Amino acid sequence: MQLKSLVIGALLAASATTAYAQTQFVALPSYRVGPYASGGSGFYGGIIDYFNLVNQAGGVNGVKVTWEECETEYNPSRGVECYERLKTSQGGATLVEPLSTGIAYGILDRIPQDKIPMTMLGYGRSDAANGKVFPYVFPLISSYWSQAAAMVKYLADKNGGSLKGKKIVHLYHDSAFGKEPLPVLEALAKQQGFELVKVPVAPPGSEQQAQWLQIRQARPDHVILWGWGVMNSVAIKTAQRNGFPRDKILGVWWAGSEEDTVPSGDAAKGYTAMSFNTPGNYPVLDDIRKKVYAAGKGNLSDQARIGSVYHMRGVTAGILFVEAMRAAQEKYGKGKPVTGEQLRWGLENLNIDAARQKAIGAVNMFPTVKTSCEDHEGSGAVKVQQWDGKKWVAITPNWIVGDRALVKKLVDESSNKYAAEKKITPACLK
Repeated sequence: MQLKSLVIGALLAASATTAYAQTQFVALPSYRVGPYASGGSGFYGGIIDYFNLVNQAGGVNGVKVTWEECETEYNPSRGVECYERLKTSQGGATLVEPLSTGIAYGILDRIPQDKIPMTMLGYGRSDAANGKVFPYVFPLISSYWSQAAAMVKYLADKNGGSLKGKKIVHLYHDSAFGKEPLPVLEALAKQQGFELVKVPVAPPGSEQQAQWLQIRQARPDHVILWGWGVMNSVAIKTAQRNGFPRDKILGVWWAGSEEDTVPSGDAAKGYTAMSFNTPGNYPVLDDIRKKVYAAGKGNLSDQARIGSVYHMRGVTAGILFVEAMRAAQEKYGKGKPVTGEQLRWGLENLNIDAARQKAIGAVNMFPTVKTSCEDHEGSGAVKVQQWDGKKWVAITPNWIVGDRALVKKLVDESSNKYAAEKKITPACLK
C-alpha cells in the first residue's frame, strides 16, 4: 500500500512538472483591497487581460502564460511574504511585478540570488536603470528620476524656458515612493535657480489642511503632487478650497487616473498630471473587449474601466512582459518556456519600436522602448495630460524627455555607491 502511494505520488509530481514545463509563470504580489485598491485592481487587471488575450491566440509561440496573485494590501512586509510564497509556485516564478516602491526595495537583494527578474514599471529605485549593478531589476519605460526631470522641463517651457526665481512645492507621500525624486529635484533646483519647498503628507493622506495652509503661505508658482491613492483627490479638493489653481498642480503619474479625478468632481477640472501612456482607444483594447470580455474571461468587474489609465498601464506592462518572453525565446528556443535567467536577458534586449507597436495594436499608446545592459529603463519619455472634467486629454503632442545627462550622472553615482556597499563588481551579464 505504501509503495502504491509512493508510485501515485511520483506520477502526480511528474504530471505537475510536465504541465508547468509548458507554461511561463509570472508572480503578481498584487493589492485589490485597502486605500490603494483602485490602482492595484486596474493595473493587475490590465496585465491579466492582456495575458488572457495572448493565451486565447495560443500563447507566446505556443507557450501559455500563467500567473498567481497574492494580496499585499500595499504593505512592504506582506509584499515580501507574498514574494517568498510565489517564487516557488507553479514550478518557479520567472518574473515578479509588485507595483510598490516599498515592496520593491524589500525584495531587491533577494532578486539576483533567486535569479527572478523584477520589473518596476514607472516606479521604484531609479538607479536600477544601471543593469551592470542591478542585472535583475528593470524600472521600465520611465523611472521617477526621468519623470521628475521631465516635469521640470515641462514647467520651464510653460514659464518661457526658465524657472529662475520661481518657487515649486513638492507635496509628497511621506514614504520611499514620495522621497524618490528628491535627488533630481534638488539638483535641478540648484542648477536652474528655483526654490524647492518640500511638504510631506503622512499616508494615506486623507487629511491635508495643514499642508495646504503651508502652501498658501508659501505662495508657490507650481505644486508637484507626488501622491497615491486617496491622497490625490484630497489634495485636489483641498487646493480648490484654498483657492489654488488646479492647472498649476502637476501630478506624478500615480496621481493621474480617473480614480483621482472623478471623486474630486468639479475641483479636478484643469488639473494636469504626467503619464507614460497616451489617453485614447487602441486596437489592442478593442481586442480585449471583443475577445477576452466577450468570452467571459475579463478581469475587471466594471467594464467601463477598460482603457482607463490604470488598466491601460497594466496592459502596457503585459505587452512588455510578453515581448520579453518572445525575445528570450528567439535566443534560447522558440516555442519553449524560458527560465528567470533567460527572461532577464529578454527584458534587457527589448526593442518595441513603432512597427512592433503597430503589430500589437498599440501605436503611440506608450513610448518606444529599447533596453540594454546600460539602460534597463529603455525610454525615459513621458507626456502631460489634463482632466477636462470628463476625460484625460494629452496636452503635449510629443513625448517629453528631461535632462538625460543629469539623470544618467545621478544613476551612475548612486548605483556605483550601492555596488561598493554591497561589494558588487559592475558587469553586464551574458
